Amino acid sequence: MSEKELVAAVFMTKHLRKRQYLLQEGDICKYMSFIIKGAGRVFAVNDRGQEHIFRFAVENWWLGDFESYNFSTPSIYNIEMLEDSDVLMITKDHLDELRKNVNAVDIMIREIDKKGAVATQRRIHSSISLNAEERYSNLLHTYPNFLERFPQVMIASYLGITAETLSRIRKNLLKK
Repeated sequence: MSEKELVAAVFMTKHLRKRQYLLQEGDICKYMSFIIKGAGRVFAVNDRGQEHIFRFAVENWWLGDFESYNFSTPSIYNIEMLEDSDVLMITKDHLDELRKNVNAVDIMIREIDKKGAVATQRRIHSSISLNAEERYSNLLHTYPNFLERFPQVMIASYLGITAETLSRIRKNLLKK
């Protein structure tokens, strides 16, 4: 079997509707999903029922709970599709097998892991070191398409601010 056939054989395609959950809190993340078309969010809900968005994902991004997927632990996150979406899904066993047998896949995963670690490091730095306006400006610069694709209330949650604060920041930036 060729490498291309090996890769094709282990991915499962799935269509998800807008607002459909890919993963719910308490479940084990059995698949890592690659978004072909659409968008999703990873979020948690606190004791007061407030949602906190941990990450967004769009076309050509991977979506899943990496901790739950790698260690088979119950997820603390929900993953919801924000648009009708098509994804390619792979189990950990299949991915591990591909990494052993297809060198290009192993290289790709290592590269994705490096970029993910850097993105996470930057997100943490932004959260603890920048004020709300700086976080918004950073998001605007880094992922401008997020502002067009996701509702402002979700953008605010992702930035760790209220929708009112986001509205005020956007108004102030327009004045400048």
